Amino acid sequence: MHLPRFAVLCILFVLSVALMMSAQDLPPQPKSGARVCVATVGNASTTPAFVDRLTERLTKNLKQNKIDAVTMDSATTDKHPLELSTDNGEEAKQKECDYVLLSQIRNPRQHPLEPQMPEISIGGRVPSVDASDPMGGSSGPVYRENLNVAFALFRIGRFKPVLDTQVLERPSANVSDTLLPAMDHEANRVGHELKKH
Repeated sequence: MHLPRFAVLCILFVLSVALMMSAQDLPPQPKSGARVCVATVGNASTTPAFVDRLTERLTKNLKQNKIDAVTMDSATTDKHPLELSTDNGEEAKQKECDYVLLSQIRNPRQHPLEPQMPEISIGGRVPSVDASDPMGGSSGPVYRENLNVAFALFRIGRFKPVLDTQVLERPSANVSDTLLPAMDHEANRVGHELKKH
């Protein structure tokens, strides 16, 4: 059976329009030198942390790794597993980012029933002998709980993260320095992941 030429052209036209519309649903492949929006680090633990300082450190380290990174005003959600908030998505569009990086400080002992993600371990659970530590020093060694910094890298337009893992870190006696090394390791891991894409 032969279709009239007009019918064949109509079918081809409809198919090409359908293909164009489905292609618009998919975000374009990130260009080389993709921009990463870094959401303010969230603190879902009871350990005090200077989240603005941690966020600045993370952004600075990404830039040192030759990644176009910008700090966001919107914060990482306190939910787990990590997911983009409406605020994150809107700000990422305004800043023309290809990716959003979420980071959240967590204490595994506060969430014992949650499944554990793969992790990068930094240091171990060792006693504090710092005399400036109000909990240690002259009163003897203090064992600090390890904290996790869970982080997820999302590509704009996708719900599933490109990278979803955590860094295990032992808080230092100096609260202002707590978790800075974790930010360094996170930036290195994210940089490695982005270079693969």
